[in-house]
Amino acid sequence: MNSPQDIEDILKLQTVAVVGCSPKRERPSNQVASYLMESGYRVIPVNPGHKEILGETCYPTLKDIPEPVEIVDIFRRSEFVPDIVKDAIDIKAKAVWMQDGVEDEQAAALARKSGLRVVMNDCMLRQHLSRLGR
Repeated sequence: MNSPQDIEDILKLQTVAVVGCSPKRERPSNQVASYLMESGYRVIPVNPGHKEILGETCYPTLKDIPEPVEIVDIFRRSEFVPDIVKDAIDIKAKAVWMQDGVEDEQAAALARKSGLRVVMNDCMLRQHLSRLGR
């Protein structure tokens, strides 16, 4: 169960690395990244297959990003989550957000133990929109 307070606190952060960001407009990762950019977030795409997505430099891994990252937004299958969470801890991110269908309890526990806030199996865009309506 995701904590409403964790969601609120994460949404107040500003720099989001979108791991698994796609250049294809029809993909959820692209739609969420675009929405976050339009909402004022600093979005950094992470995808080893691309140099640029949404007009932003795209990095192969979290560790390649040359600036601080606050939120690691994961659009990869759950089996890839443990390594992504370890990288998020290494780069001193403040939060890990696993999108719809993405879950890993052990990786979440490790992230929390390391001081990161965690949301699993939820959509950052949907949560942001639901709070704008209040």
